[in-house]
Amino acid sequence: MSLKIITAASLLALSVTVLSASSAIAMGWRAGHPRRAEVNARLNHQDRRINVERREGEITTAQAHDLHAEDRGIRAQERFDASNNGGHITRAEDRSLNQQENAVSHQIGH
Repeated sequence: MSLKIITAASLLALSVTVLSASSAIAMGWRAGHPRRAEVNARLNHQDRRINVERREGEITTAQAHDLHAEDRGIRAQERFDASNNGGHITRAEDRSLNQQENAVSHQIGH
């Protein structure tokens, strides 16, 4: 075999390995860390609620901006907590994040 074919085959194998590993990591995060998934799903839902309330005139643009900023802070805290705990959050951190989300949720309205 020529050197070009061996090099191309090696690069292809490496690419497949990297993609497989990336997929496995992404799948493992979703399946293996339900607390993180729950916190982030709630943040996404609150983001949509803020946008709906703003469109309907229930809150002002400034209020929506402030609520989005609070949610960004909660998401940053979640990422920080997970980075210090091997990619997951503890029950205590989950409770704390949920309390923060509850406070934002009450500000959004119904």
